[in-house]
Amino acid sequence: MPHSLVLNLLPQSSIPSGFLTGRHLHALFLTLVSSVDRTLGDRLHDSTADKAFTLSPLQTNFASQGTRGISKLQHSHQQPISAGTPCWWRVSLLDDTLFSQLTQLWLNLNPNHPWHLGPADLYITSIQGTPQSSQPWANACSYTQLYEQASESDRTIDFIFSTPTAFRQGKFDTTLPTRECVFNSLLSRWNKYSGIEFPQISIESIFPSFVNIRTEILADSRSKFIGIVGEVTYRILGEIEPIQIKQLNALGEFALYAGVGRKTPMGMGMMWRRH
Repeated sequence: MPHSLVLNLLPQSSIPSGFLTGRHLHALFLTLVSSVDRTLGDRLHDSTADKAFTLSPLQTNFASQGTRGISKLQHSHQQPISAGTPCWWRVSLLDDTLFSQLTQLWLNLNPNHPWHLGPADLYITSIQGTPQSSQPWANACSYTQLYEQASESDRTIDFIFSTPTAFRQGKFDTTLPTRECVFNSLLSRWNKYSGIEFPQISIESIFPSFVNIRTEILADSRSKFIGIVGEVTYRILGEIEPIQIKQLNALGEFALYAGVGRKTPMGMGMMWRRH
């Protein structure tokens, strides 16, 4: 069962912008995990395979209602986040066992226990795990439900890329969200974690019908990441079995949890399906 959890945070001191990168948030998540299960934290740290979790950049925008604030998330910070600024942070877990192994973290959350992001202390004031009008990134749905509720007839899949997204091709990255890059990324994660394997999907039936994207560049002292944000609508065309349409729609709903492409454990590749 994939979970999309939103952690509400309150910094007790200013967070310098240099500590708001995906690398530092990744380290904070591993610290949270290790606080309840050090072996699991070490395993997640050492794993080089496709990770069973994704993280968002730290967000300070609480003005979103419905899906307005979901379209584009803040993916870099040029200025520090001041003490007392309410923040939120999305953590998605793709593996059933990962959520259950962290149960003690959710149940024993102490809002007065400080966590550290660089030199700053943070309090986790609450965790949201179900859909709410003011926080559309919070959700949970079993893989069986995702599949059973997927439409056998809906031929339009409208994706919003909310943080910069890029895909590895050979030794290099590409920013072009081709049908192969997007749907094969979703398929590999679905097959790894869902227990409902799709041996193959009808990639050749998918065609982009609307594209409104632009590139964004993230640079820090270590590296530069170039990815796209925006919207791409894919249409399922031609003679295709209802079961194949259902599989593609299930992958479309799964995108909220899995993201696509590179560096999803560091805030990149966040996406969702607009209805």
